Amino acid sequence: MQTSSENNPGSGADGGRWTRRNFQSWLNRGGADTLREIAPIATLVILVIIVGIITPEFLSPNTLLTLAGDTATLFVLAAGVTFVIMLGGIDLSIEAVASFCSVVVAMTLPAVGYLSFVLGMLAGAILGLINGLVHTRLKIPSFIATLAAMGVWSGVALVITDVKPIQIELKNGFYLAWIADKTLGIPNRVLIGIVVLLGCLFIQRYTRFGRYSSAIGAGEEATRASGVNVDRHKIIAFVISGALAGLAGVMLSGIMSGGSARMADNLLLPTIAAVIVGGTAITGGVGSVWRTVIGALIISVVRVGMQFVGVDVFAQQIVFGVMLAVAVAITIDRSKIPIVK
Repeated sequence: MQTSSENNPGSGADGGRWTRRNFQSWLNRGGADTLREIAPIATLVILVIIVGIITPEFLSPNTLLTLAGDTATLFVLAAGVTFVIMLGGIDLSIEAVASFCSVVVAMTLPAVGYLSFVLGMLAGAILGLINGLVHTRLKIPSFIATLAAMGVWSGVALVITDVKPIQIELKNGFYLAWIADKTLGIPNRVLIGIVVLLGCLFIQRYTRFGRYSSAIGAGEEATRASGVNVDRHKIIAFVISGALAGLAGVMLSGIMSGGSARMADNLLLPTIAAVIVGGTAITGGVGSVWRTVIGALIISVVRVGMQFVGVDVFAQQIVFGVMLAVAVAITIDRSKIPIVK
């Protein structure tokens, strides 16, 4: 049985060689999507093997469960912003929103108990709604709108806390058990992350908003011309991003037994990196929350690996920055931006 040169780009006149033209042809026939799917998983496996060889205790069940628990908060934060990025936007306020919501929890928990966690998520959703309205109604690019929002929400949190962290008293610590404790040996944060993953996958696959997200990211004007209310879907994306940033803030308050205007500092870069490293294109139209799980695990494995070898926490930001730049270079759809400014 003969194999055509179309199916086997290494055959024919090139004598079995994998040429640049063959590779470009493969990419055009769907190879780029295949590469985008496989590369993050392969990267994760390779990183786990490398870190496991350098530090064998990394592969112990306790370390892996701790890694999963630490990844859960990062994933929840990244899952929300995934929807915004798939639409071709960006939400730079998630770090400030998460910190603000941790303050909401710490300030209200003594008075309302478990309701404080709902208030934290609700506050995040409201801030996300404001971000979405500013972006769509005032026609301000999402980069600028959320950059401004980051300063505003962070400033508000600093003012209401008087620049001081708010500790949750020990007598109220039992309220935090659903976040900080374990169930059957599994950190509850991991279970929360799984629930968020399933919820986001349902939204992405079985709702009108989820189906239109990729279409808007791939071609906003064409989607708008087909009768889709693009602005409404953008607002929904920002509300989801804000709500999940609020949940991340709730989780951080449970882990740290308090709230602070700086609680989520240094999480913005790893969060965006997790989304892009996972294979979601920064230009929108391509991606999924499932890919973000892989990206978040990659970021966590890299972080833990650097901690094991003694890399300074500030130097880690350099690594995350490089990873983000490389991931963008690989996943970006240059057909949408013929001129890079």
